[in-house]
Amino acid sequence: MYAFKREVEGSFEDAVTRVRTELKKEGFGVITEIDVQKTVKEKLGADCEKYIILGACNPPFAYKAIMAERDIGLFMPCNVIIYEENGKVFVASVKPTLAMSMTGNQALEPLAQQVEAKLKKAIDSV
Repeated sequence: MYAFKREVEGSFEDAVTRVRTELKKEGFGVITEIDVQKTVKEKLGADCEKYIILGACNPPFAYKAIMAERDIGLFMPCNVIIYEENGKVFVASVKPTLAMSMTGNQALEPLAQQVEAKLKKAIDSV
């Protein structure tokens, strides 16, 4: 599987707040936010359930990754999603070990494992 995913209790809005809080505890800042529901409505005139994509970045790890592999920015920031489906709220995060493994650069493996552990802890804490 390419992601950590879990159903969470509470409202969608509460889940977004809790995700931001837990990411911050693990040293991540949210540097991008895409409100898919709003964008789909504005661009296509279509309706969809609540869905937000947060781009999470941990600057010390990002710097180390870029120094080890210049093109790693193609996999950054780490995406975390929060969405509603049939009245349930889900939170998920990409697995950095899988994404970074595509580079073939072994120097990234320990870094990816550390980032993944932090993201998993944040998702599990929501």
